[in-house]
Amino acid sequence: MRCLIVEDDPLLSSQLVEAMQASGFACDSAADGEQGEFQGSTRSYDVAVLDLGLPGLPGIEVLTRWRQAGITMPVLILTARGDWTDKVAGFRAGADDYAVKPFRLDEVVIRAQTLVRRAAGHAQAVIEAGPLRLDSQLGIITLNGMALKLTAFEARILTYLIHHQNRVVSRTELSDHLYDAAADRDFKSIEVVIGRLRRKIGEGLIETRRGEGYVLRTRA
Repeated sequence: MRCLIVEDDPLLSSQLVEAMQASGFACDSAADGEQGEFQGSTRSYDVAVLDLGLPGLPGIEVLTRWRQAGITMPVLILTARGDWTDKVAGFRAGADDYAVKPFRLDEVVIRAQTLVRRAAGHAQAVIEAGPLRLDSQLGIITLNGMALKLTAFEARILTYLIHHQNRVVSRTELSDHLYDAAADRDFKSIEVVIGRLRRKIGEGLIETRRGEGYVLRTRA
C-alpha cells in the first residue's frame, strides 16, 4: 500500500511517514499544497493524509482539485482546529475522514488503514481470502490459522493482493502501489517475491495471467 503525506511541519511529517512505514505503507511526502496537489495528481496512492493548513495552496483547495480531476483515492484530512465548520468544509470538498491535532500517530494509521480497506470493498478489519486471513490493523497474515513469516516486501505484496483478491493486478499496478517515489522499481524483483510467496502459501493461490499480471484466487 502506498500513502501520500501532505504536511508542512517537518517533525510531524517525518513522524507520520515513520508511523505509516512501520505499518507496511510505502510513503511519499510533500511540504506544501502545490507539491502535494501535483504528487497526488500524477502518482498512484491508496490513501492521502492531507493537512488543511498548508502554505502555498490550502489543503481544501488541494482536495477540491483532486476531486475535480476525478482522483478518488481516500483522503484523511488533518486540522489544528476543532471547529466543526472546518470538518464540514473538508467533507464537502471530498474528504473521507478527519483527525484533529494534536492526535496520536496510531490513530492516524488506523484511520488510514480503515479508509484503504473500505475503498477496496472490505467492511471488517479482518479480511478473509480463502485460507489466508489478514488483520489489517495488526498487519498479521495467517494461513490456516498459523502466522506467516514474511519479509516486509512479501507482506506488502500479499496485503495488496488480499485487498484486491479475485481480480487481475498488473505488474505496473503492483509497482505503483509498492514503491515510494525514491525507490528503484524492478519487475523482476516482484516476480522473485511472488515465487517466494507461492512457496510459503501454496502454489495454487497466486495465479499468473501471462501478459496481464497476477490474481489471488480465493473462489472458483
